[in-house]
Amino acid sequence: MKQVILTVGNALMGDDAAGVLLAQMMSQQPVEGWQVVNGGSAPENVLHRVRELAPERVLVVDAADMELPEGSVNWIDAEKLQDPFLLTTHTLPLSYLIEALREFVPQVELLGIQPAVVAFGYPISPAVKDAVERVYTALQNGALIFEPLPVG
Repeated sequence: MKQVILTVGNALMGDDAAGVLLAQMMSQQPVEGWQVVNGGSAPENVLHRVRELAPERVLVVDAADMELPEGSVNWIDAEKLQDPFLLTTHTLPLSYLIEALREFVPQVELLGIQPAVVAFGYPISPAVKDAVERVYTALQNGALIFEPLPVG
């Protein structure tokens, strides 16, 4: 099965860099069975790259305010994307990105990482850095499950 991780985030906006950090980790030490595409803060601009890879599954990873403790990692349902209270810092809503991906990818999932601080010039928080490392380790172990990943 061809699998792609599409990371989303802005390295200059504190914890919004969660996706960028995961892309860096996967570029430096690839995870078997996964290809990574860093979508940055405008992931719609790399949809053509994802399409060229012709994956069967795309996992979108982004910092998202899910009203959970900082560093929490959780799946976000497609219906939740229509929620006006699901905050992102990106050019277009994630619902647009997910819908566009579903036009050519059979399985599209969204994994959210709860940020602590999303503000210009802030570094990524220890809790979110730890969360990204947990996601990376889960991918390496082939243990990415459909339940919330534990905090800490």
